[in-house]
Amino acid sequence: MLDKTSSMPAAGSPRLAVLLHDLRGGGAERVSLNLVRGMVEAGREVDLVLVRAQGKYLDLIPPQARVIDLDKSNVFKAIPALARYLRRERPKAVLSGLTHMNVAVLIAKLMARARTRIAVTEHNQISLKAAKAGGLRGRLIYRLVPALYPFADDVIAVSNGVAADVEKFSGLKPGTVRCVYNPVYDQSLSDAAAKPVDHPWLQPGQPPVLLAAGRLHEQKGFDILLRALRIVLRTTPCRLIVMGEGELRPQLEALVAELDLSEHVSLIGFVENPYAMMSRAGAFVLSSRWEGLPTVLIEALACGAPVVSTDCPSGPDEILEGGRYGVLVPVENPKALAAGIVQALNAKRGGGLARAQEFSVTASSNAYLALLERA
Repeated sequence: MLDKTSSMPAAGSPRLAVLLHDLRGGGAERVSLNLVRGMVEAGREVDLVLVRAQGKYLDLIPPQARVIDLDKSNVFKAIPALARYLRRERPKAVLSGLTHMNVAVLIAKLMARARTRIAVTEHNQISLKAAKAGGLRGRLIYRLVPALYPFADDVIAVSNGVAADVEKFSGLKPGTVRCVYNPVYDQSLSDAAAKPVDHPWLQPGQPPVLLAAGRLHEQKGFDILLRALRIVLRTTPCRLIVMGEGELRPQLEALVAELDLSEHVSLIGFVENPYAMMSRAGAFVLSSRWEGLPTVLIEALACGAPVVSTDCPSGPDEILEGGRYGVLVPVENPKALAAGIVQALNAKRGGGLARAQEFSVTASSNAYLALLERA
């Protein structure tokens, strides 16, 4: 276990810790880094504890944070090292996100007999994730949730819809799970949105571009989006850029060819600065089958892009306030999504910035600090 970035805190200084598997580039990882940044800017000593210190977001770690690299190949092998960290460093509180990390830190606390406050966060619909979990290890993780979550000092959800789902799945009493919205907006996002882009489709004089983002996974519904795009192209010239990588790339590439969309679709993989692309998109599209609180939807609003989203469980309806700040369409419906895309392409730009600013890094960090630092 290595401290890779900064010196030990002053004697007697209580530390907070944020626990992640790695920094490979997902939405939960970006949210957690925003939280770390908000906490250190609020004057707190923060450890970023990683099962393995790897990933595209390593360069985004605030320099004031101390990185603890457990250097293990998976979360189960990291549990003993995590227990040793709790015994040795005695942080005041640990904030964990993602179900497998939540289970691991609760086991580690029991092993260490530590008094550290543990707050676990769910970023997605846990019942849907559990239903699709594969392999013995994956199924075991979700079976442990009802047994272990009662030992958490706080169970947090990123939306009211996720909170209700977690309570039902884990058997916790209604009202037990607290909703804290993700930290998304601050001035750095607007600064990044103003930077140049080099994708040729986003240069002046080109047809409007639809932008989508997320892991290439069944959850994100990119297959539905491609079928919707084919319908849109019957009446409206446009192109689609999808930012993100994942296991379904071969299937999606095959579907692009099958639908004869090769000249209209670009699957560009991971993008370091998605905000510059969002600020130039004709519309942002979220085609997900399920979500928690889709950060990319808030980011797109902050960048001025008109948005269209499936009304999936959960988050889009809360973010868009029932359609006030964007178009909501049914899940698994290419025709409805196509109609929503056309509507968004004709919508006024910039109408969602004020809403996005309500999901500020400062407000979210203060809400988490209030929970983590309770006596």
